[in-house]
Amino acid sequence: MATKTGVTLHSTKNPQNENQRKSMVELLQKHLGTAIDLSYQAKQAHWNVKGMNFIAVHKLFDQLHEETEEYVDKIAERLTAMGGQARGTVQASSENTLLDPYPLDLVKSEDHLKRLADSFAKWSGAVKEGIEESDEAGDDLTSDLLTEVGRGLDISLYFLESHFQA
Repeated sequence: MATKTGVTLHSTKNPQNENQRKSMVELLQKHLGTAIDLSYQAKQAHWNVKGMNFIAVHKLFDQLHEETEEYVDKIAERLTAMGGQARGTVQASSENTLLDPYPLDLVKSEDHLKRLADSFAKWSGAVKEGIEESDEAGDDLTSDLLTEVGRGLDISLYFLESHFQA
């Protein structure tokens, strides 16, 4: 059934109450859209990067894409396990992402590295807020999932920022 917030819940024996499930599905939908967006920001960088250390950053961007794709699947599966309807198309993701649009004219490796670092940092901050929100809602499993995602984002941000730290 669709709610006034647009959250669709399917019948489930999930032990969480309906209000908790609705709020967590809504939270996770934002993170699903963001994960899809970030995954393809990394792929955009992978396809278009030029310059010094090309092969290293080309491979890094592909690795970041693959890791972020894993978050996409885990978030979507958690969302649907609570009776939600995952909105994972490109169009739906663009409506739900928390990130700024990725510039399509970037070429230099350092420009891609800096821009991706901004995106990873922004999502990392939102994930930390999501952990607090899910903790307050009493949803330990969503909190645990977001904690796992947050740890991965922090490592990815470290890999990106290390290109500029000396």
